[in-house]
Amino acid sequence: MNPVLKAALWMSGSIGSFSIMAVAGREVATQLDTFEIMMYRSVVGVIVVCSLLTVTRSWGQVQTARLGTHLMRNLAHFTGQNLWFYAVTVIPLAQVFALEFTSPIWVIVLSPLILGERLTAVRAFAAIMGFVGILIVARPDMAGITPGVITAASSAIFFALTMMLTKKLTRNEGIASILFWLTAMQLVMGLIMAGYDGDIAVPDMQAAPWVFLIGCAGLLAHYCLTNALAIAPATVVVPIDFIRLPTIAIIGMLVYGEAIDMWVFVGAAVIFAGNYINIWVETRASKPL
Repeated sequence: MNPVLKAALWMSGSIGSFSIMAVAGREVATQLDTFEIMMYRSVVGVIVVCSLLTVTRSWGQVQTARLGTHLMRNLAHFTGQNLWFYAVTVIPLAQVFALEFTSPIWVIVLSPLILGERLTAVRAFAAIMGFVGILIVARPDMAGITPGVITAASSAIFFALTMMLTKKLTRNEGIASILFWLTAMQLVMGLIMAGYDGDIAVPDMQAAPWVFLIGCAGLLAHYCLTNALAIAPATVVVPIDFIRLPTIAIIGMLVYGEAIDMWVFVGAAVIFAGNYINIWVETRASKPL
């Protein structure tokens, strides 16, 4: 399979997993704060990753040569994810994703500097089309700035940094190493932040399945995202993630009764068009002559 198409399939797994995580995060928000959610998510992640590494005898793939880069990546992700979990509990899911999706703009602007990737006209055009589609779908009201809007917008910057540092790590390390340090480092961060006041809430039997789902969905999302970034440039992978917005808008309508109208589908059409053009051009460019 062509690498760009393969990356698009990996991103579809990431999109589904992030959407599940948003719903689960809202369901447990009445019992747990964002630091506790992140801590329990990392507990599940550590158990799953360590079990898989043991079963597959892959501990040798876990490297320590780039711990500094891992630490920067996980600090950026931990910060962005906490802001994101807070935002999904206080504003509509479609609006959270719309503001979060300003991160591709940061990636496109910064990846030539941080990753040395070439910014082509087609990649920039795909990202711009995706962003226009997002504005059509969510039409965030910038006159009503709320803490939820601010945190969702801020999370985009940290997610952009996470994307670029992940891509940088994939040049020298495998997915097993990246996922291990993701869960291990963020477990320590979660324990420190959740326990600084000496009170860590324990989820009850109703919330526990949602917490487990957050852990598994978060891990699967990063597994899919890391695979996509390992085989295609960040400026190709990131615009594909725009499809997550119409997906979560429909989920918000069905599960929480959040308003949805025809503009969601108009915006989705623009998003799909930008991604189709980007993938089509990249696929033709990567074919051997």
